Formats: sequence, structure tokens, C-alpha cells
Amino acid sequence: MNAEFLILLLVIITAVAFDFTNGFHDTGNAMATSIATGALKPKAAVLLSAVLNLVGAFLSVEVAATITKDVLKIQTGTGALVPGLDAEKAMLIIFAGLIGGILWNLLTWLLGLPSSSSHALFGGLIGAGIAGAATVNWPGIIGKILVPAVLSPVIAGLVAAVGTFLVYRITRKVSHERQEAGFRWGQIGTASLVSLAHGTGDAQKTMGVIALALIAHGSLNASDITNSGLPVWIIFVCALAIALGTYLGGWRIIRTLGKGLVEIESPQGMAAEASSAAIILTSSFFGMALSTTHVATGSILGSGVGKPGAQVRWNVALRMAAAWVITLPAAAVVGGLCFLVSQLIGGLGGALTIFAVLILLSGYMYLRSRRQRVDHQNVNAEWEPAPAPSTPAAA
Repeated sequence: MNAEFLILLLVIITAVAFDFTNGFHDTGNAMATSIATGALKPKAAVLLSAVLNLVGAFLSVEVAATITKDVLKIQTGTGALVPGLDAEKAMLIIFAGLIGGILWNLLTWLLGLPSSSSHALFGGLIGAGIAGAATVNWPGIIGKILVPAVLSPVIAGLVAAVGTFLVYRITRKVSHERQEAGFRWGQIGTASLVSLAHGTGDAQKTMGVIALALIAHGSLNASDITNSGLPVWIIFVCALAIALGTYLGGWRIIRTLGKGLVEIESPQGMAAEASSAAIILTSSFFGMALSTTHVATGSILGSGVGKPGAQVRWNVALRMAAAWVITLPAAAVVGGLCFLVSQLIGGLGGALTIFAVLILLSGYMYLRSRRQRVDHQNVNAEWEPAPAPSTPAAA
């Protein structure tokens, strides 16, 4: 095996690891409200979400195609690598970008902050691309990533607020007990749709990254994706990884979304999930790499605004918004630094060095999370005030 092929293997392994973190990081987007209202038991919720993420990953490749052409430009129209890039350098850029995305995902998971896995990935790729003097496709990033990032939570919040208001208005003469019982069944359906939509959108982002690495290596051409779609093995591996991550459950983030933003009831939960599913599925159809986290959070906040007298914890929402703002640049810095370290050492040795950094920091954050464990047994515990800044967040 030559060095280029070994680097390609490392990139694919790391991409699958990112897909896994994406799964457990974003489980709460689909299931947090259903778990919080008791519509689904925690373990049943993550199992259902995992199965539907697996199915959703096979439904479309539009977002994957967006990743191969609208973030980094590594291939010319003739199929050759762009001037200034060779296969090894291009793959190291992708590799470093993935590491930036994974480390940011793990840090925000540790703190219980539902930041965007998508933006962590894009930030890592952009930072590594800038450090490697690759062509960053700014028009594509602005049009299909940044603009949707700003608009999607606002639109989701408005749709959910109107939906919540109408639901309570229409059922105002129905007793609270009957409302809760009926809408819990509705929540199972809408939460399932969000899980299906998440698989359709987010699993494809990792598929696109693996395809990008294969294009850099010369094993795949961008025109092949347009004409024939992605190789089946890429779809299968990414679908399985995101499903497994989803099943393990990102309990810390599920707790923040389900208990930290709004004291949610079943009618609100159904309205929020229906709003999220509609927006995510629409964006996947048009190939927009939307953040499901932004959409789900906007919907949950909207459900609190739409219910008269509901308590919305805006301090928690502001912490989330701060994480959203810094996600892309923070992941970009990590991705850029990882690429520079790989270049300083060079070749396969550089790739193995930054892979070792990823393993060490990931292990540290996992061990740190065990000090204040959140799992299916305490995910619905009463929300407590946020601790002092010097300690990890309770969620």
C-alpha cells in the first residue's frame, strides 16, 4: 500500500467517525420533545430514530452532491485536480477538516449545547482549505449554507409558533388530559418524520465528504455522481454509522432541547416537530445543506412563543445562539491548525500525527463527560439553573 492509499483510508475512517458523532449529537433534534412529554420512552425513541435515519439516508443524494462542489473546489471540469493541489494535499485538507468538525461536535456535546454538526464540518473544511491554499467556493457556501443558516431557525420558529397557536385555539374546549393523550400519538408520527428527514440530509454530508476524498485520490469523478449517483457502499456505510450514533443517544443535548428551552407539552411538541420535518425535507429536496439543529431549536422556541403563558428560557437560547455563531470559525481554526501540523511533519506521518491528536482529545472529552453523566435514566430530570462558567454545563 502506498502512502496516498493509507491517507485515503484514514480519511474514510474519520469521515465515518464524524457521521457517528453527527448521529448522537443530533438525536435530540428529532426526539427531544417526544421524550420530554412522555410520548416515547427514551430508549424506544432513540431506537425508532436510528431506524428512520438509516432509511432516510437511502432516499436522496442531492445534499451529497452539494458537498462535493459547493464547499471546496478540488477538481476542474476535465476531472483533473485544480492547479496547486496534488492527491495527498487534497486528502489532507479533507482529513484536517473532518478532525475540526469532530472535535467541535464532541466539545459542544460535552457542554450539552445543540450546535450544528453541519457547520462544524463545513467550518473544518473551510479552515483546512484556506490553510492549504485550496479554492473555497464562497458563492456556494453563502448561497447554500450561510443564508439558510440565518433564515431556517427564524422560519421554523414562525411556522411552529403559528402552528402551536392554532393547535391550542382549535382544541381550547378539550381537556388538558385529552390534549396530552391525543397529541402524544401525533408526536410519534411527527418525530418519525424528523428522523427520516435527518437521515436524508445529514448522512449525505458525510457521503459527500467521502466522495470528495475519492475524487481527490482519483478513484471517483464528480461527473460520475451526477450521472450514476454515489457508490452504494458509501451510502450503506454512512447510513449505518449515523443510525448507530443515533441509537446511542446524545442524552446531554436531548436534555437541553427537551427540558432546557421550554417546559413543553404534547401539542407544542407536535407543532415543533411538524415544522422541523417540513423544512428539513424541503431543503434536502433542493440540495441545501441545512442545519437540522438550527431548524429544531427554532421550532422548539417557536412552540414556546406560540403558547400563551409558556415559559421560554431565553438565557439557554442565547447560549445556543452563541455556540451557533462561533461553530463555523472555531471548527475552521481547528481544521486549519491540523492541516498545518500535517504539513509540518509531512506525508503519512503528518496524517498519523493529527489522527493521534483526534484520538487523544476525543478520549479526554469522553472521560470528562463521565464525571457528570446524563443518560436515559435522568434525561427528563427537572431542569436546574446553569452552573457557574468554571464548570461544565449540567446538560
